[in-house]
This record gives sequence, structure tokens and C-alpha cells, in this order.
Amino acid sequence: MMKFSKYLLSSALSGALFFTACSKPEVASETEAASAPKEVVVFAAASTTNAIQDIAAQYTEATGTKVVTSFASSSTLAKQIEQGAPADVFISANPKWMTYLEDAGSVQAGTREDLLANRIVLIAPVDSSLETVTIDGGLDLPSLLGPDGRLGMGDPAHVPAGIYGKQALEALGLWSDVSNRVAAMSDVRAALTIVERGETPLGVVYATDAALSQRVKVVGVFPADSHPAIVYPVAAVSDHLEAAQAFIAFLKTADSRAIFTKYGFGQP
Repeated sequence: MMKFSKYLLSSALSGALFFTACSKPEVASETEAASAPKEVVVFAAASTTNAIQDIAAQYTEATGTKVVTSFASSSTLAKQIEQGAPADVFISANPKWMTYLEDAGSVQAGTREDLLANRIVLIAPVDSSLETVTIDGGLDLPSLLGPDGRLGMGDPAHVPAGIYGKQALEALGLWSDVSNRVAAMSDVRAALTIVERGETPLGVVYATDAALSQRVKVVGVFPADSHPAIVYPVAAVSDHLEAAQAFIAFLKTADSRAIFTKYGFGQP
């Protein structure tokens, strides 16, 4: 894998993703500090930002290993990895983009596994007069959007949350009514933001994203059978297997599971 400096990578991404590094505290033992990898680079779907940041901090405290994180749409991250970005671990918000990297030969054999589960929901600004609705084939979305309103969601062409949203709306026979009224965003957090700001009256996001915001409310939950199961796979995507596998193992510990649960993620 090509070795880019952090400065060059940040410039090349042009703001599409960002890096955060957890500080290194005093470690428990000299033996552990000597044996642990000194850094692991984690590329993760935008919807996992808060959970992974918390877990990364715990991992650094426990092992002394610095965790460098990058959060964006799974499609953006997958293409960056394919082009040589120096990630060790990839967490995708849907299987498609992990399979994309497998087909490109970028996933280490035998390291892929399903890590998390999620749901998609319909949200509105917290001060909206809209009450809870039942999301089924009879839902009149155009009326709920109003004459000029748009439906905020991740770009259905490549953003996993948008892909799931389109699949659900198609399955319910609602997509044709709103396909020309979609505000297609670069990732699910951007879709959440435009609803928070009242720029769109409704949006489709993950349940975990909606739960983070005090400025939106959930007005409907999409039926689980209206779209494929929302599963987040994780895998090692570099030759630094020791560093990658150690972090992946930490993601499955009881402490990490508690953090994922806190942010609304389920197990697949």
C-alpha cells in the first residue's frame, strides 16, 4: 500500500474527510507498550463517528496505540482505500462497498465480518408540527413535504443511507412520487444537518444519527422488510495485520459493545 504522509492525504481529500487522533496516555505496563502497534488508521462510515471516537479513546488508553480516524461516506472511503490511502481498518455502512474493496483485492482474506446493525427513520425538525406517521404504501409524502419542500437523504447513487432509503421507498411504491424532490447529500450526517437547519421539512437518516440530535425528531420508522438488512461489515485493509486485527478485536469487546449500544447500534 502506498505510504502517504498525513499532510498529503489531508490535502488530497480536500475536506471530504477528516482525521482525529487520540492522545497517548501512560500505559499499564512496559511489556504491553513494547508489544502493541504504535498506530492504527481507521476509515469508518460517517454514521459511526461518535461511537468510534469514544472507542478509539478507550483503545488508546488501554494499549498506548494512537488511533487515527477518518469519517465519510462509505463509498468515498472505499474509493480512497482502493487508490492507496493508508487505512488499516475499514468499517462500511453497507456490504456493497466492502465487497467493492474485496473485488479490488484491498481486503485482507479472512478478516471481514459483520459488526453492527441499524435502522432507517424519517425525521423532521424538532419544532415541526408533523406528528408521528405510519410509513407504508399509503403515506402521502408529497403532501408532507409541501409545495416546495425537499426530502433530505444521502445521495442514493452511492451513500449507503440513501441507497437503503431509496430501496425502502421503492418497495413501498413511494419513490416515484418524491424522486425529483430529493436533496441528495454527500453523507448521512449532511442529510441530518439540513433537516436540523430546517432547510428541508423531512429527511431519511439512520436511527443512530437521529438519536444524536436535539434538533430533529423521528416521525416514522421504515418497515424492516422494506429494505435489505442494514449491516456494517468491518475488515483489515492493509498489510499491518497485527494493528488492524487488534483494533477489530477491541471493537467486539463488552466495553465497545456498550458504546455501540449507547449510540443506538444493534448487533447483526
